[in-house]
Amino acid sequence: MPAIPPIMDLNGPLLKSLAVAAAVMLAVLTVLLLLRSIFFRAVSRWARKTETGLDDLVIESFRTPSLYLALVISLYIAIGTSRLPQRYVEYGLKALFVFIIFSATLLFAKIGTALVRKAVERSGVDVPVTGLSQSVVNVVIYSIGLLIIFNGLGISITPIITALGVGGLAVALALQDTLSNLFAGIHILLEKPLRVGDYVKLDSGEEGYVSDIGWRTTRIRMLANNIVIVPNSRLAKATITNYFMPERRMSLLIPVAVSYDSDPQRIEDILLDEAKRGAGEINGLLADPPPFVRFSPGFGDSSLNFTLICQVGEFVDQYYVQHELRKRIFRRFREEGVEIPFPIRTVYLRKEDASGGGHQGDSA
Repeated sequence: MPAIPPIMDLNGPLLKSLAVAAAVMLAVLTVLLLLRSIFFRAVSRWARKTETGLDDLVIESFRTPSLYLALVISLYIAIGTSRLPQRYVEYGLKALFVFIIFSATLLFAKIGTALVRKAVERSGVDVPVTGLSQSVVNVVIYSIGLLIIFNGLGISITPIITALGVGGLAVALALQDTLSNLFAGIHILLEKPLRVGDYVKLDSGEEGYVSDIGWRTTRIRMLANNIVIVPNSRLAKATITNYFMPERRMSLLIPVAVSYDSDPQRIEDILLDEAKRGAGEINGLLADPPPFVRFSPGFGDSSLNFTLICQVGEFVDQYYVQHELRKRIFRRFREEGVEIPFPIRTVYLRKEDASGGGHQGDSA
């Protein structure tokens, strides 16, 4: 293989070729930069008229890499049209090809991560998922760019793809449980059966506020201020009661029992009056929608049973609201002379004679 002539041995025609190539590069670069300026002015003016922010993200992502692309394209054209020795042209074009693909890869990676970040923000997911998602996007795009570079340089990519496939299968088998939790976490984040801050209860009995949704586990803070860590694969299969969906407001049912001597309409009026007055004084008790009373479950063994139904702001408000309302109702019943009955039972006693015969009598 003949040696490449050193730079110091450049003769006159080669210097002239280099000068012509440099002039072509400057001319092409000037035209490309002018077109770039016109293009960005036009698309920026158009993007300001649209409501979506995706076009702004794409424009900003393309702004800096476009400078490198303009420089590389101008070099590529200058070398390709020059009268330099064929060996210099071949090596120069290959180097520029690698640089062009690498620049395009950086551009698409930047656009991809920006789109992922925007999609996560629009989805309303309240956890920091952008880091891993952007890393996944970057790995995929850089891998594709690297394979294109190898293919352009004449390096066979079939063994590389085969090795990646076998290695990926081995990793998937070794990390089966981890990947199961990972994909379950992605499913939870996309479908959103629960969100950070929601109060939830699982079919296994755990309940509390969702404090974090990770890629492998979900943390639930119980009312006792303990953290329950649930694997995402288990959470994805669980039956979940979300007390914050479709909204935080929820109904509160308070059972009330009074004597059979009471007037049902009077009891209903007392309960409604206390609930409506408490709506402006008890934290968590809502006035809208207004409370109401139902004569249900109705006739008990020793009492008339009513149900006071009102609305509270969220799940944990029910405890304080019940506490205050029951005190107010009890105080009002005392003032109104309403009796709260005690259970009544009739007991029969049987006496047997000394010989073990039948009973001698019953007494109540």
